[in-house]
Amino acid sequence: MGNTPGEDFLARQRVLVISPHPDDEAYGCAGTIAKVKALGGEAYVLFGSIGTMDHYGSDDNDDDSGMLTVSADTRLQECRAAMELLQVDDWEVMFTDDDIHMALDTVPRKELVRLIERDARLAIETIKPTMLLIPATSYNQDHEALHRACMTATRPGPRCSRHFVPLVLAYDNTSLFWAPDHERFHPDFFVDITDYLPQKLDALRTHASQMRDPLFHGSPEGLELQTRLRGREITTDSAEGFMTLRAVF
Repeated sequence: MGNTPGEDFLARQRVLVISPHPDDEAYGCAGTIAKVKALGGEAYVLFGSIGTMDHYGSDDNDDDSGMLTVSADTRLQECRAAMELLQVDDWEVMFTDDDIHMALDTVPRKELVRLIERDARLAIETIKPTMLLIPATSYNQDHEALHRACMTATRPGPRCSRHFVPLVLAYDNTSLFWAPDHERFHPDFFVDITDYLPQKLDALRTHASQMRDPLFHGSPEGLELQTRLRGREITTDSAEGFMTLRAVF
């Protein structure tokens, strides 16, 4: 059997994912990355930041404070493993400064836009993506900062002066249920990832330092439930949902 029209479309894509931190790409679009690569397309991931920081510890954490320090090196190793698992064409981290990690909102938007647009190694002007996947707005300040910077970097303009991305989508996150009504995530673009759900969950599990109890919405179990729920919305087993910000054909 040949590809479906949707698979033919994905096979032709050069996808650039903008991910605030390692693991956000797994929550939002790892299944789509895996599917694009399996079909013969290209996929690149540009991360906002990696740094050392304290996390709430697991239930068996011996630290009386309930906090667990996770080093930047650990996050970097986990990130590398996830990228290898997904077989991306290339990936890059824009900031590895501990003071900027989880503080991208303190970076002037002009600087973030400059990096995303042309100055990062995997910038839009270098990759020239046909599909750009960006974080949706949320209560996380880094996600908000990158979302706004991506919107500026993909603003309409003369096509002779810079690359025009025809398809810009905001991807899902298991935390997006917690938002004011007017900011709720409402997907209108879906990718059937039924055959790629195991890869998506395995990609998330490589970020082992971030994993929590199964009842946590961001656990692998929580992510699987959400992905299967998105699938039911389009009458399939598993899907990733996106909000369309621009679609030009």
